[in-house]
Amino acid sequence: MSTTENLSRPAHLQGNGAPVHDELTITGLRVSGAIPPELNGRYLRNGANPFTGMSDHPFFGDGMIHGVRLREGKAEWYRNRYVKTPFIANPQLNILDLEVALDMASSKANTHVVGHAGKILALEEGHFPYVLDGQLDTVGPTDFGGKLTGSFTAHPKICPVTGELLAFGYSAMAPYLTYLRVSADGRLVQREEITVGGPTMMHDFNVTQNFIIFMDLPAVFDMDLALKGEMPIHWDDNYPARLGVMPRNGNDASVVWYDINPCYVFHPLNAYEDGDKIVLDVSRMSHVWRDGPMDFPSPMLYRWTIDTKMGSVTERQIDDQPADFPRVPDARIGQEHRYGYLTGFDVGVSLANAKDTIGMLLKYDQQSGARSSITVGRGRQPGEAVFVPAARATAEDDGYLLTYVYDAHSESSECVIYDAATMSDDPIAAIHLPRVPFGFHGSWVDVTVAD
Repeated sequence: MSTTENLSRPAHLQGNGAPVHDELTITGLRVSGAIPPELNGRYLRNGANPFTGMSDHPFFGDGMIHGVRLREGKAEWYRNRYVKTPFIANPQLNILDLEVALDMASSKANTHVVGHAGKILALEEGHFPYVLDGQLDTVGPTDFGGKLTGSFTAHPKICPVTGELLAFGYSAMAPYLTYLRVSADGRLVQREEITVGGPTMMHDFNVTQNFIIFMDLPAVFDMDLALKGEMPIHWDDNYPARLGVMPRNGNDASVVWYDINPCYVFHPLNAYEDGDKIVLDVSRMSHVWRDGPMDFPSPMLYRWTIDTKMGSVTERQIDDQPADFPRVPDARIGQEHRYGYLTGFDVGVSLANAKDTIGMLLKYDQQSGARSSITVGRGRQPGEAVFVPAARATAEDDGYLLTYVYDAHSESSECVIYDAATMSDDPIAAIHLPRVPFGFHGSWVDVTVAD
């Protein structure tokens, strides 16, 4: 694609936002360094990659999974596959058309990909999950045996203790919020309608060992915008911001609500219980979509502490470095964590001067308060980093960070493996790939989940 053609596209489709069109299977991958031999599974990442080459918003592209299969110190293959939703079969469908949007199988399936109960699930928060096989080919949508009748979040949490998949769905029409609990063997065993202040967009939520924490925040649906064919969500200064705490097996009557300062959170890092308090680390924004569909202020790491006895919430900013895509090791989800990993943003760099980007991965030590970082190099930008534990890990950070890194100089990408304990700039291994466009979220799917 020529530079002129690239720059004529919407901003989110320029540079490494530009979609790729070919579905590839590449074996014999070139590797620099040595892949840890205990890594046996797939590193998968989802993202919006418009099938037609065009989309009106970063969230409207079609889901494409990029995956690398690792086994016994080798990179067996790289694959990229569209999730075969109705939008691939019929590219003329419009996600903002009400009839299309209400068809729960009409997912863009473009936001996240997780492995649970022997299945790989491609997720987008407005519709059903899509099941993929181990080769990343699409099996089809799932409604959990007819028990799921509405949307399913792109950010479910897998409890490391029970193996349950904890989730929710939101809607522009009542019921606005529904809590969902899926058993370790993949059965939808609980569905509870939860009362919120209105049709709020709830992108993510929080879980602890005993509680669910909903974020009822002032990004709300606007049907007038939808009828105009625009992003149907706007910021509402009159909508109260609240956190709702509910027992994991609870219902609407058991939710306790706590007022907080107006803000928006796309992605929390983690949450855990500390006696009568609940601690939440989140990537917080002052607002979202206040001044239009591309109004995204820089997110920064904050800590909320809910005092359940006092009925109050305190808020503390942890850092002023813009960062998002927060992750903890999967074994710490809902448990007290020491370390958290985020992708840092170089806010002074635009798509027009991507070669000057200094990409970084950040590590926060909540015990010491220290922040360390991996600098991936000038003109190189990492995506969300996923933690994978070492074979005989003895500490919480004993393991690896996996991510795709885009190099603006070579117009190519790498699947890079870093040492999470040392945070050395020098990768343990780099698997050389064709260009992988920027995406959203991913997972390490161990061979025990899907092969």
